[in-house]
Order: sequence, then C-alpha cells, then structure tokens
Amino acid sequence: MVIEKTSLSGINGSLVFIDDVPEMFFDEMVELTLPGGVKRHGRVVRIDGSRAALQVFEGTAGLSMANTRARFTGSPMTMPLSPEIVGRVFDGLGRPIDGMGPVYPVVKRDVNGLVINPVKRVYPKNFIRTGISSIDCMSTLIRGQKLPIFSGSGMKHNELAIQIVRQANVTDGSSFAVVFAAMGVKRDVAEYFRRSFSDAGAMDRVVMFLNLSDDPVTERIITPRCALTAAEYLAFDLGLNVLVILTDMTSYCEALREFSSSKGEIPGRKGYPGYLYSDLASIYERAGMIEGSSGSVTQIPILTMPGDDITHPIPDLTGFITEGQIVLDRSLDAQGIYPPVSVLPSLSRLMKDGIGEGCTRKDHNAVANQLFALCARVEDVRSLASVVGSDELAETDKQILAFGTAFEQRFIGQGEQTNRTMDETLDLGWELLGMLPREELDRIDRATLDEHYGKV
Repeated sequence: MVIEKTSLSGINGSLVFIDDVPEMFFDEMVELTLPGGVKRHGRVVRIDGSRAALQVFEGTAGLSMANTRARFTGSPMTMPLSPEIVGRVFDGLGRPIDGMGPVYPVVKRDVNGLVINPVKRVYPKNFIRTGISSIDCMSTLIRGQKLPIFSGSGMKHNELAIQIVRQANVTDGSSFAVVFAAMGVKRDVAEYFRRSFSDAGAMDRVVMFLNLSDDPVTERIITPRCALTAAEYLAFDLGLNVLVILTDMTSYCEALREFSSSKGEIPGRKGYPGYLYSDLASIYERAGMIEGSSGSVTQIPILTMPGDDITHPIPDLTGFITEGQIVLDRSLDAQGIYPPVSVLPSLSRLMKDGIGEGCTRKDHNAVANQLFALCARVEDVRSLASVVGSDELAETDKQILAFGTAFEQRFIGQGEQTNRTMDETLDLGWELLGMLPREELDRIDRATLDEHYGKV
C-alpha cells in the first residue's frame, strides 16, 4: 500500500518524523521529494502508534517540514543484482560509483536478508587458503565460517585485508569471489583499496562497497547488509564460494551508537545500544552453507579494538557470535614483523573439521598442536629469562628461546614470500621444529615424527 504525506512533523539529526500514518511497517522505504523535485530516501526505523521515525540516508540538511512530500513505498530496501556486479564498485547503499553505468538486475533482494533455515544449514568444511602461514596452519579459515580479525588503531589491518583479497582461494577448483566492504574510510584509503586490487589483477573477482568517512553516518549501517546481500546472491544463486571482508566493524558500531542516541534510546555498555549483540548477530549469522547449494558465504570482519582492549563491547560481543578470532599484536608490529599475528590468543573453532588428509595434509593437525605448545613454552621461558637472565637458563630453554625468535621472524613474518602454499607452510613448520631435540616434541605421535623429523 503506497501512502503519501505532504508535510513532516519534526527533524532531529538524521531522523525525520511524520504523524498520522495509517499503515506502515519497520524497515519500509520512504521517498522524500523536496521543492524542485530533488529526491532523498529513508526507511522506517521506529513506529509509535501512527507516528513514524525515518532514517534519511542522504542526511536532513535542507529539508523543509512544510514543503517536503513523503511517499511510503510499501516495500523494504532492495538491491538490484545480476552476475555483472562482479568487478564493480558501489557506494555504501549499493549504487554504482565506478562510472560503468547502472546494474541491470536479474533479481532484486531485500538487503536485510532472509533467515537461513537451521535445518538446511550445512556444517562448514573445507578450508580457504590465504597464503599466510600463521592463519593457514594455526587458525585455518574454513568455508562458511565467520572468523574476525582483531586489530588496533594504526596497525596494518588494511594491508592484511588487501593481501587476503589478493591471495585467498579454494583448492578444489570451484568458483571463488570476494565481496569487500569498507566502512567509514577516508578517501585516500578508499583509493588505496581500489588501486591495490586493480594493480594485483584481483578486481575481476571482487565486488567492492565503499562508505566514506564524509558520507552520512546512516549509510554506514546499510553498507554491510548490501555487501552480504550481494554475497548471498553470488553464493546461493550462482554457486560461488564467496569470501566477505568487512572493515572496519568498529566504524559500523560507532555509527550505530550515534544513530541510537539520536533516537533517544537508553544506552548500554559504553554508550552502545543494548541491542548491539543482536544487531551484530544479524550480520555475522549471514555466513554459512545451505543444503542443495554448491556456494558458501565466509566472513572475515575486521575491527579495531579501542585502546587495544579485547574486553571492549565490540570485540567482546563479536567473539561470542563468531567461531574464533585472529588477533594482531602491537609488539610484533613494532618489531616490523608482518603480518603481526599473535598466535596464542588466535584460534579457529572449526579448524579441526577442515584440515587433515584430503583437505590440507595429514600432518597438519600435529604440526599446529606442537607449534601452539611450543609458543606457550616460549612465553614461559621469556618470563623466566627476564628474572634470572638468559645466561642462567638451561640448555633446552635456550633452544626454546632460539626457536621462538626464528618462529616469529620466519613463520609469522613472511618477508618476501608473501603467498605460501600449505606444503611450504607445513614444511617450514617441520624445519623450525627440527631446531629442538626430538624428545621435546611431545604433541606429535611417533609415526608422524618418524616420517618427518630430521628430513629438513
């Protein structure tokens, strides 16, 4: 049912209020026509009886309460989709900004998505290779998983995102695509992303969404939903394995907090809305695999932890919803080690189901477990050395320290070898394990040790 109103009842920030609307529904799109025929778009974000609160995407500057006509469309926000979206660049609302003309849609989909029937969900399996040893070996990314990256302000998460886009792929030869959404980025950063993908020849498999820092803050709330709508179409309609990278989810949450405050909602922890958990879940839970479809949606949300605080509400709630995390370490970054992945707090909870013989290599699990155990010992020995001095350590402890340094420099930091195969990663792991006496490798069974130890 299309309803038209000839005046507004109030304006507050990015919100517009209209009274006496007989019928409407949450998330319904509204078309606002200004004097002179200029059009803006909004959606219903709050309903109080017959009073509607609209979120205006283009901002409310210049709106007139008396001379603005509002047309309630009777439908939610939709995005035009077709196979031609691959290789295109869109703004935060899914409108083309690459100068290649409009998208001629095959279908139009609600950007809020459809709930996946839990009975039809397929358990995530098979890994996605990123070429980054600390991720591929220690916290393996599994198809259909949601695995966030926890970073900090000023760290190299943008470079890491570009590297993953450039290198990520599946190993069974199936079709693969990347949906990349940047939220609240400066213009130079947005151009850096576009140029990097083009120079690497990756744009032919990327769908890019760019929400700039000077765009209306309300647009930022829609950007990840547009990106995931495109990903779901590519995965479940066209059968592609799609990797979705969302950066930076902290910008998204800040926009949500600002928007919630303008609606007058009671704030929760650190001023964020009380529904932050369910709102993030509505984004993260759109990852997965569906029975009967060969495609998959895998998510890597990237977020910067305010003050490097992993207990902050954004990383805290993200950790509850997702299946693990990749944590970047500021001390490794300060040493010039790239990518500065901190192995011990990082994990992939679905890793065990996507590795081993037939997926990666049968010794993968053994190598990863042993490296984890030794990294924990390295931390203990370093703490002891800070008290008694490295000269007073036992010979085995000195070997552990040497292993720790080599592990950080050669395994975590990849130098010029930025894109390693799984065989190269695991062989390097065995080479580093060979720095220690065989009896120190207590997480690997005897048969596997006999097969690999001392070969390199």
